[in-house]
Amino acid sequence: MATKIYYNGKCGTCRNTLAILNEAGHEPELINYLKDTPTKEELIKLLDQIGVEPREAMRAKESIYKDLSLDNPDLSRDKLIEAMVAHPILIQRPIVVTDKGAAICRPAEAVKALL
Repeated sequence: MATKIYYNGKCGTCRNTLAILNEAGHEPELINYLKDTPTKEELIKLLDQIGVEPREAMRAKESIYKDLSLDNPDLSRDKLIEAMVAHPILIQRPIVVTDKGAAICRPAEAVKALL
């Protein structure tokens, strides 16, 4: 499996994670998740690979999180995933996928566990 990074070039943690991957000899497929948003099925697969629930992979500080009342504990897993697909800015970044697994690499050094 080729290494992939769900990436936002404006994010310092994404850039640092990519640098660590490059220094380790990896040339990952860069997926600008804001433009090439994962489908609902792809996002479910990523969350399952990482081993987290949607709320754990959401950027709760984004204004859209509050605007959509995503902090409501009654919202289903399905509704949270649908919100992430509809508003990809909510997806925590960077997400790295390698042969060894997948992880949200915050801090950037967390990517080393996947190398």
